[in-house]
Amino acid sequence: MSPAHGPARTALITGGAGFVGCNVAADLLADGWRVRILDDLSRAGVRENLDWLLASYPDRVEPVVADLLDARRLELALAGVDAVYHFAAQVAVTTSLEDPAADFRVNLLGTFRLLEAIRALGRPAPLVFASTNKVYGDLAALPLREEPRRYVSPQLPAVDEGRALDFHTPYGCSKGGAEQYVLDYARSYAIPATVLRMSCIYGPRQFGTEDQGWVAHFLIRALEDEPIDVFGDGKQVRDILYVGDLVRAQRAALEHIDRLAGRAWNIGGGLANSVSLLEVLDLIADVTGERPAVRFRAPRAGDQRYYVSNCNAFAAVTGWAPGVAPAQGIAQLAAWLREHRLARAARAETVAGGR
Repeated sequence: MSPAHGPARTALITGGAGFVGCNVAADLLADGWRVRILDDLSRAGVRENLDWLLASYPDRVEPVVADLLDARRLELALAGVDAVYHFAAQVAVTTSLEDPAADFRVNLLGTFRLLEAIRALGRPAPLVFASTNKVYGDLAALPLREEPRRYVSPQLPAVDEGRALDFHTPYGCSKGGAEQYVLDYARSYAIPATVLRMSCIYGPRQFGTEDQGWVAHFLIRALEDEPIDVFGDGKQVRDILYVGDLVRAQRAALEHIDRLAGRAWNIGGGLANSVSLLEVLDLIADVTGERPAVRFRAPRAGDQRYYVSNCNAFAAVTGWAPGVAPAQGIAQLAAWLREHRLARAARAETVAGGR
């Protein structure tokens, strides 16, 4: 089931002013869609992303500033839509440990309410839900070999969807529970819905923090000449994925929803784009010309020493594959961050001059 073709196509993106949401929105808008964005604008930087979308596509962006649990606003936001991307979430493991009730409310209850609202539609819209590799747990039992700059997993180089789920931390529980509701609503109520388990997305319009968006956070700290905190020994491995590649995957998920519905799929950079934290610091040094200062801290709860996605199943259905290598993507993100800092400084100077 694909969205109807023609000028009236409308997508609802929950969390659409966030990093991933606004990139998906921009791609849809460039392709002629209308985009309705449901976002409470509570995260740092998201209002700026929304302003960017409104300035770029003033006639086809409809912001709905509301909490996902506002039933009336959610009902209005869903009216007449051809597709739903669900990105609204609490996204940090650390925050979930500090306030598990809030994490539950946003991630699990919010997703349940969205599913019920979609079920109430006369014609349920297709839904693409953003989940996380954290549903596989910390993978602590995975045998690893320690090398000078990274860990290596000889027995399981990449995790596929057949791996047993093992929710760790309230964040893992809330996202894992939410995705299981999405999959069951596809099965029980014939909602054309699918789940993408995403792994370490980075790229322009990401205002990374220490708790989430670590590649951007590392770059921002380096460009500001500030030390970077690394939790653990830095040899942890992730398969980072450039946001442009993720956007193509999100669009492919909607295009092939009839074949993807009712299943969860891994979406990450795969082995070819796997890097350790130390290797990312090396790439940042290549971009900035100076090695950033690093402070090593104790490992954090639920942190995986090794995680790489096996995305072969999704690729077999859709033909999708990552195209941006880490060195290229990090250079592109650095260029955007520099441009963004200059633009922000220019705006501040203009405001100061007008006083």
